[in-house]
Amino acid sequence: MASTSTSAPTVGFDLDMTLIDSRPGIHACWVELAERTGTYVDADLVVTRLGPPLSEEMAHWFPADQVAAMSDLYRELYPAYAITGTLAMPGAREAIGAVQAAGGRAIVVTAKWEPNAKLHMKHLGMEPDAVIGNLWAESKGEALREHGASVYVGDHVGDVRGARTAAALSVAVATGPCSPEELTEAGADVVLGALTEFPRWFSDYRPARA
Repeated sequence: MASTSTSAPTVGFDLDMTLIDSRPGIHACWVELAERTGTYVDADLVVTRLGPPLSEEMAHWFPADQVAAMSDLYRELYPAYAITGTLAMPGAREAIGAVQAAGGRAIVVTAKWEPNAKLHMKHLGMEPDAVIGNLWAESKGEALREHGASVYVGDHVGDVRGARTAAALSVAVATGPCSPEELTEAGADVVLGALTEFPRWFSDYRPARA
C-alpha cells in the first residue's frame, strides 16, 4: 500500500530520460553491439524510444532465438560504452535533494538492469536511497508498494501505469519519448515540462496533503 505520510514521503523516480539523459551512452553501446555482431541497428532510432525493457528493443534487430544472448552481450558492453557518455537531466540532483531535504526517501525504479543503473548513479554522484532495476510498467508498482512510495515520477506512459498500479500519484515529465498529451491521456495526475519544475511542485504538494 502506498505511503500516506505527509512528513516524510517516499518518491520514486524513473531513470532514463527522467533522471539521466542516457541517449549518448546507449547510442554508443548499440553501435558497438552492431559492429561486433555485424547486424544493422539504427542507433539513432533506438534512442528515440527509450523506456521499455531491453528485450523489446532487441527484438527489432535480432531473431527471437538470439534476443536473450544479445541482451546479455549488450549489458556486458554497457559499463564500458554507456556510463561515461550519460548526463544528468537538468534538475535531477535537485529533485532527489528536495525529497531528501524534506526527510523523505528518493528511490529509483527502472527497467534498466539494476547493476548498470547503480553504475549511473555512482558515476553521476547521485545518492538515491535505493535503486531497483529490471521492472517495467505495471511491474514497477510492486517495488513502489514495497517501499511505500506515494509519488512516482517518470517520462513514459509505462511509468504512469506503474504509478497507478501502486496507487501512487503519477507525476510525469515531458522529457522523454511521450508528449504531454500522451502522458495526460494515460492518466498522469501531474505533467511537468521538465524535472527542474519538480522541487517547486513538491514543496506545494506536501502542505497540500497535510
